[in-house]
Amino acid sequence: MPRKIIIAIDGPAGSGKSTAAKNIAQKLGFTYLDTGAMYRAITFMALRKGIAEDVPAVIDLARNIDLRLQFDNGVTRVFVNDEEVTDQIRTAEVNAKVSDISKIPEVRAELVKIQKKLGERGNIVAEGRDVTTVVFPNADLKIYMTATLEERTNRRYKEFKEKNVEISREEVKENLAKRDRLDSGRAVSPLKKADDALEFDNTTISIPNELDILIDKVKEVLDGNRKSR
Repeated sequence: MPRKIIIAIDGPAGSGKSTAAKNIAQKLGFTYLDTGAMYRAITFMALRKGIAEDVPAVIDLARNIDLRLQFDNGVTRVFVNDEEVTDQIRTAEVNAKVSDISKIPEVRAELVKIQKKLGERGNIVAEGRDVTTVVFPNADLKIYMTATLEERTNRRYKEFKEKNVEISREEVKENLAKRDRLDSGRAVSPLKKADDALEFDNTTISIPNELDILIDKVKEVLDGNRKSR
């Protein structure tokens, strides 16, 4: 049997990494790991409990939370203590706070432990903001997704309108710009392109074309594995 591989996709908010990761996982029958959903779940619960500004309380929450992800029909379902919070973690309120929560070193340490454990199974597509540099630095294929801020704003704004969320386009743009600054500037596991990652700008590339290109890259890795056996 060929060696099982890990595909890791990093990139800023709205860059399309979730769409790419889901599509690759479905095409290949791999497991999809949305690390961002895990940080969103912690953020949502911290906001719900009113402890989002209490760092020790948030750390305690991360250490004791029962967090489960389930990928069904192209959708990552998120459960906290057996309660489904899939829709609640995608609100503008969570978007505005998740970078603050995810920069807490102890929170990241707890979730990275879980993510690394899941990666041991192999044949996984993981996406987030540090999966190519921290979680899976030895991934078989690393991809850094990117797009212009304007395009990322358009995508995120469209998502909100489809969900009937009342938010202005300017607010979306400001939130994304803030997240870019926080994610890239945090001391622990900052968002950055791994030296050996493929940089992929999809600003003007359609989703079907993007999938074709990325699947070709995966096939190169799989072919390399077969030749090295």
